[in-house]
Amino acid sequence: MNNTNMPVKRRGCFRNSCLGFIIILVLLGGALCWAFRSSHTLPDRFVLSIPLGGTISEIRHESSSLPFVSSRESLSLQELLFILNHAATDERVREVVLDIGGVQATPAKIAELQLAVEHVRRGGKKVTAFLHSAEDNDYLLAAACDSIILERGGFLLLDGLKAERLFYTTPLAKLGITFQAAQWKKYKSGIEPFLLTESSKESLEEINAMLDEVFDNYLGYVSKRRGITQDFLKTLMNNEPLMSAQRAKTLKLVDGTASSWELKRFLTRKITGKELTSNNDAYVHAAQYRSAVDWPLKSDSDESIAVVTLSGMIVRSAGGGAAEMSEGIDVETLRNSLDAILENKKVKAIVLRIDSPGGDALASADMLQMLDSAAVKKPLVVSMSGVAASGGYMAALAGKTIYSGPLTITGSIGVYALKPNIKGFAEKIGLGRTVVTRGRYADANTFYKPLEADAYNKFVAASGEVYYDFIGKVAASRKMKIAQVDSVAGGRVWTGSRALKVGLVDRTGGLFDAIHAAQLLAKIDPARHPGILLYPAQKTWWEFLLKGSDSGLADRISSAIKKSLMLEIIPERQFNSMEAYYEMLMVSGQLHMLAVMPCEIIIR
Repeated sequence: MNNTNMPVKRRGCFRNSCLGFIIILVLLGGALCWAFRSSHTLPDRFVLSIPLGGTISEIRHESSSLPFVSSRESLSLQELLFILNHAATDERVREVVLDIGGVQATPAKIAELQLAVEHVRRGGKKVTAFLHSAEDNDYLLAAACDSIILERGGFLLLDGLKAERLFYTTPLAKLGITFQAAQWKKYKSGIEPFLLTESSKESLEEINAMLDEVFDNYLGYVSKRRGITQDFLKTLMNNEPLMSAQRAKTLKLVDGTASSWELKRFLTRKITGKELTSNNDAYVHAAQYRSAVDWPLKSDSDESIAVVTLSGMIVRSAGGGAAEMSEGIDVETLRNSLDAILENKKVKAIVLRIDSPGGDALASADMLQMLDSAAVKKPLVVSMSGVAASGGYMAALAGKTIYSGPLTITGSIGVYALKPNIKGFAEKIGLGRTVVTRGRYADANTFYKPLEADAYNKFVAASGEVYYDFIGKVAASRKMKIAQVDSVAGGRVWTGSRALKVGLVDRTGGLFDAIHAAQLLAKIDPARHPGILLYPAQKTWWEFLLKGSDSGLADRISSAIKKSLMLEIIPERQFNSMEAYYEMLMVSGQLHMLAVMPCEIIIR
């Protein structure tokens, strides 16, 4: 007897596992087609075109990208450095064009790119900067090139530099949210946006010192490269900051104006002797060039150097909360990288590359312990990028030698903790609460009331213990007395050049200087080119999708698409700068001891 109301059990490929398999096959087929198209041989002579715009991260985080979703990430700093290093000695590269527009990077990263461009120029290659409507960061980078072409119809905005902080105390108080804080010491000003309505004199002292140094470097570099006086440049900033392309040419700030098509046509004719056509294009894009050369560097030795990068916020564990939307480094990822390096007998030395404002204090201490252990077995050299501060500086203490860029932001040796109190907010919305406890302090760390006298004293004392442990580690590593460390610690922030004077770093230099130093420490023949292994090993989109069970495939695809969409709306830097606070306030419900830069200083 048939019952038409009985549910029919369907079979086939509409179950989650089979649907996931179909999606993977489709993605794989598309990726293979894409790889085939992008792997063709490079021409015998060409112009290398390198796009430079948006946020320049230390490394590219490919684990959350998909082959059919165009990445919003610009080329990373390390990609740019390796590409320019290849181009300097590649006879096929006749000229280099930097296509610059809207660069957002720390002063130290721009300075390291300037040195890389100068290295290409010393190799006999002409480097041209093609500027769209440009601002100070764009122009400062372009000044390193042989010539600057400003897009016809574009403008030049040279209005100087600024550093800006936001304060959340008043708007949060209106919602009924307040904070208690422990601060070690007065220069560790990360608590200020949640307790004050404007910067303290100590914070302003730090910001002004850094801004002065960056501004002096800007004026000095541009005036020297463009053959103008610093007074002339300052006068322009104060009286005529915005100028047309033609006006910029008249003032000799740029060498010419042209459209993108005109420049491409001119260089194609110059390189090939023929007019630009669809079959006679002398331009090779940086991404295509990257896929066609030995990456990251050409090697003629069986021995290798591992470059381990700490990029972004330091956290205890990856995944969840804000971590889905921003990039950082966690303890397990570093441990896995170090385990692989120590097991690889071909790796003779380690370069620790740091671009981190710090983060969780305990996670930073764990990382230092692991790095110290690795440094006993293989020599370790540190290279600081844009920022290596607070917990990021703590990790650097493992280095035999610490290299820093002159404008790297470092130091910030200190600790702070924030305890939110949402009692007022709960009252506003009528949220009731009944609590039953066992233990005197069982409910002390709740969001729903402030810490009382004895509990608050313990809260402050715990922060102090972390601080004194931190400066003890610095004293041991840098062979300094505790009092000497305390005099340069207390949350004070230093540029690399000033950090060198007070003994916090050993040398000024970039990534390749650190690699060379590691090669010498490992006693690798200086005439040879060792292999370079990059860690953490970046997961491909394929590995990203396949990790775990197939039931989570849709979630992983959703996460990748969500990040791509969010980056269209809000710049990635906003997630990075707020991640620790978001994690503490909205996700974990736990107390965080933070060894992190007191603020994110964005200079434009």
